Amino acid sequence: MQDAFDYQAAFARNVGWVTGHEQAILRSKRVAIAGLGGVGGSHLLTLARLGIGAFTVSDFDRFELANFNRQAGAAVSTLGRPKADVIAALGRDINPTLDVRIFPEGVNRDNVGDFLDGVDVYVDGLDFFAVQARRAVFQACEARGIPAVTAAPLGMGVALLNFLPGRMGFEAYFRLEGQSEDEQLIRFLLGLSPAMLQRRYLVDPAAVDFARHRGPSTPMACELCAGVAATQVLKILLGRGKVVAAPWGLHFDAYRNRLVRTWRPGGNRHPLQRAGLAIARRQLARMAAGGSGQAAPATAPAGTVEQVLELARWAPSGDNTQPWRFEITGEHEFVIHGRDTRAHCVYDLHGHASQLALGGLLETVRLAASSHGMRAQARRRPDSPEDRPTFDVELTPDAGQRPDPRAPYIPVRAVQRRAMSMRALSGRQRAALEAAVGAGYGVVWFATVRERLAASALNFRNAGLRLTLPEAFAVHRDVIDWESTLSRDRMPAAAIGLDPLTLRLTRWAMARWERIAFLNRYLGGTLLPRLELELIPGIACAAHFALVAPQAPASVDDFVAAGGAMQRFWLEATRLGLYLQPQMTPVIFHGYVRDGVPFTQDAEGAARAEAIAGRFRALVGEEAADRVFFFGRIGAGPAPTARSVRLPLSDLLTGH
Repeated sequence: MQDAFDYQAAFARNVGWVTGHEQAILRSKRVAIAGLGGVGGSHLLTLARLGIGAFTVSDFDRFELANFNRQAGAAVSTLGRPKADVIAALGRDINPTLDVRIFPEGVNRDNVGDFLDGVDVYVDGLDFFAVQARRAVFQACEARGIPAVTAAPLGMGVALLNFLPGRMGFEAYFRLEGQSEDEQLIRFLLGLSPAMLQRRYLVDPAAVDFARHRGPSTPMACELCAGVAATQVLKILLGRGKVVAAPWGLHFDAYRNRLVRTWRPGGNRHPLQRAGLAIARRQLARMAAGGSGQAAPATAPAGTVEQVLELARWAPSGDNTQPWRFEITGEHEFVIHGRDTRAHCVYDLHGHASQLALGGLLETVRLAASSHGMRAQARRRPDSPEDRPTFDVELTPDAGQRPDPRAPYIPVRAVQRRAMSMRALSGRQRAALEAAVGAGYGVVWFATVRERLAASALNFRNAGLRLTLPEAFAVHRDVIDWESTLSRDRMPAAAIGLDPLTLRLTRWAMARWERIAFLNRYLGGTLLPRLELELIPGIACAAHFALVAPQAPASVDDFVAAGGAMQRFWLEATRLGLYLQPQMTPVIFHGYVRDGVPFTQDAEGAARAEAIAGRFRALVGEEAADRVFFFGRIGAGPAPTARSVRLPLSDLLTGH
């Protein structure tokens, strides 16, 4: 096969961006790459396609599953094989005439001289945490006058630094001498990335673990690095164009759509760098102390039941009450001990809101089980009291069970109370949502401007009732978490949807009912919240909707089944990139009026509830009104910046 290979033909498409003579020069050059993992393998393959004729490479590691997300050469067929051998073979498959010298023991201070022998350019591919090896190579490059390129994969972007002969050196820039390992890592990271463009979208800071030499990565960043580094190599080897050299650098982030040219005279001695290092040290200390603020468990659940429950605990519940506890009774069995909040919540006097939540939980269990090749069967104990329904759940292995496509969206699903896009739902989106609720259930849409206005007006009037109802005051006071943006057992104040000034006034007023009553009576205290919470976002959405059951739900089992339909609809919306805001109190007050349930001692409030019930029936229709079990609005938009999370599984387990 090598006889059929022709260098000029293989790399002819490079000509145009390089001349034929320059292509011949590239063929005569040797590039050294230390590390053939995340970026190193991509560097070699990209440079091989550029037509570089010789490489010196080093890596002592072998491919494993953890490399699959980003490393060139990582595949099932290469598991357990030396990275250097695999990448060299891939390079020779591109250019059979390639000259590759391999240092299978890696590079260190003892062999770095041999490693750099005859090298024209060094490209850094070492693991981020390989500080000592990196220092040895860069210092040796500086001593021998070899240009050195480092393109770091950060988030979904690349940070570039070049160290050229006669210019600022690696040690002078990073200033690592005499520092602890953690300090060296911090200095290396901040020196590479003074702009830190990637920091804003790191969703789980706990994934950065300096102590265990572990951090997140993306394939996009690695490929961007290969392109940027290869371009620097071309310019250096051919003497073409300006090469940015330290203390100048470049940082491009594809996620942020930003390119920043950085300049840090003195490197990490620069005042901005010193301030950044101080902040980074504090952040690292918080992370080491477990203060990342994440809701993830400290350790992964051991058994299948625990793993299913770890996901199922993300089921929705009114005001994040989580009216359930779990009891594991066997390898594939557990019990759900449900409860409702009728004793203290005016919105749950029948227990129906909690029963809907329990139905959502059971549906979430089913979806979570499907991800493990299991089927979940749940049976309600007939002798369990209505206000404390108990369910026995059994997981059964099923070779034909495929993971439900909605399962990955269980922890992603969230409430969006702010304005959303008014772009109409597509026919495909509507059809998918209508199919998701299941046989017998239906969706009534309110999507035109007139219909959205009518639904918003209903919720505006309804908010006037619930914000002035004495029986609701304690509920609202107790469910709001004023301190956290991620609340484990309540609703963060920042997620409510009020502007900061109104939110501060609301916090002051909710300290005592007398303050609420005064504001409502004399200062129109509900007007601004009703505008911000109901009218404006009610218009700014794609549609309002009502989920309807085959017949009016009456029993615990009816509401549990309806809760499953609710969760399927919500998760399908999440899968489609849409957000929901439940608007349940019109449904609840309508039910109280219809059934003659006394829910307040305020005669004016009771009269207003009757009017709201009439408006609700007029909106959804007389025939459908009694069958509505879930009401809300839907649309596309940005993810909420604050949300309710969940209690850890350890707090939800009980030993009944």
